[in-house]
Amino acid sequence: MEFSELAKKRYSVRSYNGKKVEKEKLEKILEAAHVAPTAANLQPVRLLVIQQEEGLEKLSKAANIYHAPLAIVVCADHDKAWVRPFDKKQTCDIDASILTDHMMLQASELGLGSVWICYFKPDILREEFCIPKNLEPVNILAVGYSKETPQSPDRHEETRIAVKNLALFEHF
Repeated sequence: MEFSELAKKRYSVRSYNGKKVEKEKLEKILEAAHVAPTAANLQPVRLLVIQQEEGLEKLSKAANIYHAPLAIVVCADHDKAWVRPFDKKQTCDIDASILTDHMMLQASELGLGSVWICYFKPDILREEFCIPKNLEPVNILAVGYSKETPQSPDRHEETRIAVKNLALFEHF
């Protein structure tokens, strides 16, 4: 499948059928995160993989994961992040986002649905999973088999701004 076809096929899934994600598929998702680029290759991201019932119940105190059988909490490690010298911008949140995107697209290629969740209570997440202070939970990726009707890959023509409004070109 071509990349553009995969990117258009992916959509946010908020209803899962309960089937567990196979170990082999989880390994491929984690491998996609492993090969994702990070600033200066410092790799300031840690993943908390949650798939046991007890962990999913604890996670539900902090976020709605839509009954997904697998959730990956993506954390930025502020102690390892690259910092841009000109304005001190720390890039670990960007790195965490790149890893999440890689995992999300890999899940889609494997026939799995996912949704990127930023609406969660970080203090509860930190407490329930004993997340150390240097790690900031940036997002949660819920993954599983969708029980929704797939969205049309052509929906972007109606739901996104036009490319001509997205991309600005310099004029000399």
